[in-house]
Amino acid sequence: MDVLDSDRHTMSERELLGIFSRIVGDLLEDDSIALSMTTRRSDVPDWDSFSYINFFATVEMELNVRYGVADVESFDDVGAIVRRTQALLLAPE
Repeated sequence: MDVLDSDRHTMSERELLGIFSRIVGDLLEDDSIALSMTTRRSDVPDWDSFSYINFFATVEMELNVRYGVADVESFDDVGAIVRRTQALLLAPE
């Protein structure tokens, strides 16, 4: 599910949470995962550092954004990832 360029600039928290939940669910082979703004990686069984990096690689490909290493290392919860992603989507390419 690639996001159309015209839609990418206006993605809501809910839309991003849906995309992120799907990606984590696919990576962990668990369709029951539903992330919230307050979800921490430690709250999701098996969301280890390897799948965390794969998560960002997948998000970057699907949404055509790029996170810095400092970003990835600093996120406390999914809400922080959503907010940073929204900022990246609004940034001029």
